[in-house]
Amino acid sequence: MSTTCRALANGFYRLLEAILVICMVTMFVLVFGNVILRFFFNSGFDIAEELPRFMFVLMTFLGATVAMRDRTHISVNIVLSRLSIPARRVCWGICQVLILICACYMLYSSYLQHEIVRETLSPVMMISMLWVYGVSYIAGAAIGLHALANLLRLACGRVADDELMTVSEEGSATHGPAEAQS
Repeated sequence: MSTTCRALANGFYRLLEAILVICMVTMFVLVFGNVILRFFFNSGFDIAEELPRFMFVLMTFLGATVAMRDRTHISVNIVLSRLSIPARRVCWGICQVLILICACYMLYSSYLQHEIVRETLSPVMMISMLWVYGVSYIAGAAIGLHALANLLRLACGRVADDELMTVSEEGSATHGPAEAQS
């Protein structure tokens, strides 16, 4: 991958991580503020009910995207640890193909629901639900591109042996974030 593409990808994922932090802080402030208002003043504001839910959806999709890049999704390596390196490569390739299929399905199903979601308004904020569920386009595309890049790297022989398993036998991570790798 060229340095320009790598810099763009790193910037994209830093932006996603910043959005995740903003969502988490905003959710905390809104929910905590609403609890205080309800407890002490028997009052509250409706947006504090709806917006945190929307942010949770956003965090789920964007978090899955960042976890795909950093290879921090949960994995079960009990079978992989008993396989040879070539067999691990085959399993890893099959896994990437399945991820790519799921990402394509996510994009396709988002496209199928696009008009319905676009025309549906949220009850409190009265915004198009596309602002909430449209994140599935970003997540599907980013996860799919990442899986496709992994498959290309596998075909070119550029996947390191330590990438084939996410956890060592001692239980400690065998790699750092994706940007630390070559």
